[in-house]
Amino acid sequence: MPAKLQFGLDTFGDLAFQEDGTAMSADATLRQVVHEAQLADELGLRMFALGEHHRPEFAISSPEIVLGAIAMVTKQIKLGTAVTVLSSDDPVRVFERFSTLHGLSHGREEIMLGRGSFTESFPLYGYDLQNYDELFTEKIALWQKLLAGGKLNWSGKFTQKLTNTTVYPQLPKGETIATSLAVGGSPESIIRAVYYDIPVVIAIIGGEPTRFRPYVDLYHKAAQQLKKPEHPLGMQAHGIILDDEAEARSVGWQYIRAEMDRIGIDRGWAPMTRDRFEFEIDKGAYYVGTPEQVAQKLAKNMKALDMSRFDLVYGTGGQLIHQREETIRNYATKVVPRVRELLGGEA
Repeated sequence: MPAKLQFGLDTFGDLAFQEDGTAMSADATLRQVVHEAQLADELGLRMFALGEHHRPEFAISSPEIVLGAIAMVTKQIKLGTAVTVLSSDDPVRVFERFSTLHGLSHGREEIMLGRGSFTESFPLYGYDLQNYDELFTEKIALWQKLLAGGKLNWSGKFTQKLTNTTVYPQLPKGETIATSLAVGGSPESIIRAVYYDIPVVIAIIGGEPTRFRPYVDLYHKAAQQLKKPEHPLGMQAHGIILDDEAEARSVGWQYIRAEMDRIGIDRGWAPMTRDRFEFEIDKGAYYVGTPEQVAQKLAKNMKALDMSRFDLVYGTGGQLIHQREETIRNYATKVVPRVRELLGGEA
């Protein structure tokens, strides 16, 4: 187990609920997310990352704007995306947005690139899903060129031609935009991350986490064969951490199950059964329960998968404000210290 352990929070900006069960507006949810980021910063978590979605149940379609607001009210926490769908965006514009965030946050930004588990951004921005893989391959190559700085010469099939072009604002000399790559279980994505020398974060949304061990082994093998450095590996998963186990399971059944069923309509998934939900808590991908229960399960899976980074996806399905905030507090003050104790990791 790597000594340096890192823990963060992710949110998709799920529309939250007031304490009386009234659904909050997108505007109010955005302000709540900023407040939750302040709380995470005060509690000493490493990362606060936002998803990009273009659906009615999520408030965040432009993570960088929200991160800019968060940058103004936080001091230490890193500000990231989970994920930026680079395939359906312009890498030049993405670079400009993140180099701007770099200045606002004093270099605390971190971008997580992905092909897009949710694909609504492709037709929205005029991209053909038939080019799903080609778009990402070309655009990640352009992203790497942009990070190098200076004048750029570039020509691609899906991207603009750039001749002796400088993109502004440029990053200060010697500085960069921390970049990671989200992987959902594709061997090709693992190889791509190794080839471009980008750290990997595996999104585990269902099933036993140990089934991802072959991807971890592939990463190490590919790094050796391609003679690339091996970066610490990370993972992210959904969770609810409350002081009462029965309440945590009840909240999870109400909100996580509802969101997965909504997503499943588009993806052809069968509705989640109670047995399946309980399996995901006991042996699968969900970290739902008391702080001690979550810590024990998390430590076990991080050790089995050789992970040194974990990002908890909180607020899934919306949830009441106090449930979201209790999860953040329990995660930061009880789960993280306990996992460090169990694994012997550095603070």
